Amino acid sequence: MQLKLKLTVVAAIAAVVGVASAQEQVVKIGHVAPVSGAQAHYGKDNENGARMAIEELNTQNIVIGGKKIKFELQAEDDAADPKQGTAAAQKLCDSKVAGVVGHLNSGTTIPASKVYNDCGIPHVTGAATNPNLTKPGYKTTFRIIANDNALGAGLANYAADTLKLKTVAIIDDRTAYGQGVAAVFKKVATEKGMKVVDEQFTTDKATDFMAILTAIKAKNPDAIFFGGMDPQGGPMLRQMEQLGLTKTKYFGGDGICTSEIAKLAAGAKTLENVVCAEGGSSLAKMPGGTAWKAKYDAKFPGQFQVYSPYTYDATFLIVDAMKRANSVDPKVYTPELAKSNFKGVTSTIQFEPNGEMKNPAITLYVYKDGKKVPL
Repeated sequence: MQLKLKLTVVAAIAAVVGVASAQEQVVKIGHVAPVSGAQAHYGKDNENGARMAIEELNTQNIVIGGKKIKFELQAEDDAADPKQGTAAAQKLCDSKVAGVVGHLNSGTTIPASKVYNDCGIPHVTGAATNPNLTKPGYKTTFRIIANDNALGAGLANYAADTLKLKTVAIIDDRTAYGQGVAAVFKKVATEKGMKVVDEQFTTDKATDFMAILTAIKAKNPDAIFFGGMDPQGGPMLRQMEQLGLTKTKYFGGDGICTSEIAKLAAGAKTLENVVCAEGGSSLAKMPGGTAWKAKYDAKFPGQFQVYSPYTYDATFLIVDAMKRANSVDPKVYTPELAKSNFKGVTSTIQFEPNGEMKNPAITLYVYKDGKKVPL
């Protein structure tokens, strides 16, 4: 009799456990960024932001569609390469992730956006800034940071109106991001009466800029604008110092606006001539920036770069839309994503009909004693 009772109790517990586990649903959210190669420091930072959000969401006992949801991050590496970017996007589609945070680079995000559109999965980038991303009008594409139109224009306005500079040379790295931000800077700077005295090109793999900087030096510009990322920006600043370009202002977008560029410039005095722009407010001016950064640093010491608060917000934003739709099905919750009014760490996020953020802020930064400080 006792044995029978024990077996009944065991069976009852097993049944309850079975019901509990049946009620839990695993929902995958994808993340893509370069976590290998020269830009891995940005990619890891982005992934950290999304990972931190997933861990926090899993402490909230979220129930959607009557089921307790357990979120999992499926992180992929695109190595900042467009081909690898579309392959990673297809892999996430095939894995049936419910949404995607990423990518980092415009050159990978733009081709990947078509893949996500074709398989009906929304993706939210907090890093890719080329305006062409939202031109196709995909209902699955969202950006929660200012685009290059805002960044390039903000820098050109500051160069012409505040610093009263007259001449500039432009260098870009031939990527979608580098060319895009440089083109906007050039357009606005010339409208403001600045003269572009030279245009040079490099690649996002180059480390030697002596030839193009020597050509620029002969034109004696007040400033150089560089459309590219910090693995090139840092060495370029060192080589500018070697060539005596120590009075020349150095402008760039969010690609060079990192703490890493100070390390890559390796003590070059030219770092003090940098003026760079980032989408969004400075951490201190973000609604939850300071408290969030303390949490991030405790979890990932010394890894913060630029975009992790945005990937953190993007992850919460996707889940907020799922909760409002009471569904984790992309077809059901994507229209709710478009209607977002989400109070995040970075700002309150709302979208224009094309997936661009409404009223995005930008912040200009300079470097003092090797530290990035908002202007």
